[in-house]
Amino acid sequence: MTPSTGGLSAHILPTSATMIGVCMTVMSIGHLGPRDDLRLVIDRMLAIDALIFLASALLSFISMRSRKSGMRLESWGEVVFIAGLALLALGAVTLAFALR
Repeated sequence: MTPSTGGLSAHILPTSATMIGVCMTVMSIGHLGPRDDLRLVIDRMLAIDALIFLASALLSFISMRSRKSGMRLESWGEVVFIAGLALLALGAVTLAFALR
């Protein structure tokens, strides 16, 4: 696919935006319980993860708008998105073991 038709970027962009919302929701729900050192680590992990998903969304958007380097940016967007998913999964496991 050509970058002008969207390709994978057309899927990464809205999904990254959704994942930013997921990170924010989990952070908000976490504030309902007691605060401890592990909760602070999880909050920071989720905040960084939201920024990673933002970077993925931006790379995907720019790749759809760029004719010259669109495919390269789309590939970077995909790699950054997968890294964001991996960090989110790590955060989920950490959160699961932090619950009492």
